[in-house]
Amino acid sequence: MNQTPLSFNQLLDNIITQIINPLIMLIAAAAFILFLYEVYQLIRSAGSDTERTDAKRGVLWSFIGLVIIFGVYGILNIVTSTFNLKQVTPITNTTPIQLPKP
Repeated sequence: MNQTPLSFNQLLDNIITQIINPLIMLIAAAAFILFLYEVYQLIRSAGSDTERTDAKRGVLWSFIGLVIIFGVYGILNIVTSTFNLKQVTPITNTTPIQLPKP
């Protein structure tokens, strides 16, 4: 098989769209679910001071995790615009669905 080698921009674009984008989506979804769980724990622990302190700490750290994830997303957009690559989008495979006409 005779394939032409990828340029640096093509390689970087492939890595971002095929590996990093799905990872960002997966990690962001997990962090959001963790954040919601910690908020639930905070609401549920209204009677106990130690449980409430632990829940507050969990909410804080899960929020910090979300901020870091969205920061990485922003940095990737800066890198892709610097190298004139496709923009990073959190949704892949955006092929429109063709609905049958009535």
